[in-house]
Amino acid sequence: MNFFSFFRIFRLCAFFFLAASPLWGQDIPVRLISDDSSLRLTLTEAWFTESPARVLAKRPSLHDLPGGGKVEVRVETSQEEFTVILARELTGALRNAAGAFPGWAQGSWALTREKTTGEARRIRIFLRSDPYMYVQFRPLNNEKCQMDIVLYDAFICRSLPLPVSFQRLYTLPVEEALALAGSRFPRKYFEPDPADYRDERLFTALLRDGIKNLQFADDGAIDEHGNYVYIETGLPQTENPGLNCSGFAKWIIDGILRPITGTRLPIEPLKAPFGTRGSSFSAPWEEKRDPFFGLDWIRNLASSAATELLSPAYGTLDEIEVRAADFSRVILRSSETTLRSYPGFLEEAGFGVEGLQPLLYTLAIDEPGRFYLASVNTEIGPATTEANPRGRPRLRQYFHIAALIPYFNEYGVFRVAVFESAAETSLTAFKSRYPGHYVNLVRVPVETTFTP
Repeated sequence: MNFFSFFRIFRLCAFFFLAASPLWGQDIPVRLISDDSSLRLTLTEAWFTESPARVLAKRPSLHDLPGGGKVEVRVETSQEEFTVILARELTGALRNAAGAFPGWAQGSWALTREKTTGEARRIRIFLRSDPYMYVQFRPLNNEKCQMDIVLYDAFICRSLPLPVSFQRLYTLPVEEALALAGSRFPRKYFEPDPADYRDERLFTALLRDGIKNLQFADDGAIDEHGNYVYIETGLPQTENPGLNCSGFAKWIIDGILRPITGTRLPIEPLKAPFGTRGSSFSAPWEEKRDPFFGLDWIRNLASSAATELLSPAYGTLDEIEVRAADFSRVILRSSETTLRSYPGFLEEAGFGVEGLQPLLYTLAIDEPGRFYLASVNTEIGPATTEANPRGRPRLRQYFHIAALIPYFNEYGVFRVAVFESAAETSLTAFKSRYPGHYVNLVRVPVETTFTP
């Protein structure tokens, strides 16, 4: 056994030993969160219904829960509202960065009221130690309230009527409030098991290790013989060989398949049209502008991987392409916060970038053991001018490719690793770079035998 093989086996064993150790486990199943309804009962008159001026004058106070754990009760204000927060104590690895009582630790409960009238606006309950995930209740009428479920600024559930008054929620146990929603409460999204994502964490680590030896080169890829070539011509690269975004995506799939097949994928078949795309309008421009290159490329890569790793039946477009989203509205944050409808999957476009993070979160829960190749696209072409009244046609162009790996780290924190153009970036940078764009996603099985 050579040193490289020994080191690889050692690294795999070390990873699984650490992944199996109890380093994580910060959050617990929702039903096991310590009940704070008795504490809320004692706070109702003095904090929840008292006049705004009196509540705003109160100092923070610390309380012990009967079922264990501490709660800090405090008030935070904005321009028009104030919020009474029952902040649970944060434990584990996140405490050093976020503080002891950040207001979003698992089980935290928050009531927001108007400053002028004292009228209650909403209640938010954080069922995971994540500030971007919460269940929200709003008043509807004297006998009913309505429920929202928000994951990373996307509404998984919006305005679901519940047969209980808003004021009753002040003292109702959280589990009883959730039970009113029945099957409409997607409990699975609040109870991921970090152990289910060991392979994704290892795969991400292997990619990070592998890209140390790579660099970017325009139109660059590695052919089936292991040579650096240009994708368009197949000619050898001469100086500073490297990979572009398409060649890098191929490098990832080759690293997954080569330990099994012993070979790399040839380049030319990856350019072939795959599945339904285009129309009679775009057909005349395919040779000149190649608008669907990125779409065909990721579909062919994903199909090759699924066919080899699973079976040919899993290499079809219906199997590899992501088409479902569990939400229809998203929150857009800029100078002001707005709600926007989210159409989900659009044929020959995919998903709007603004909904990418919650989409990847739900995919991580619904289909662990997968990562995704993304083809970024938008309509490209010069605007019509007086000199050229018909203009050059605007076509949807698939011009960039990235690999997205959603997973939960060993502490249960959601992460998305983003790899593109022979480098690791971030989801924030990716979204900021392509506002208003779309991404078409194809799924690929995660393999920990990755060998580039």
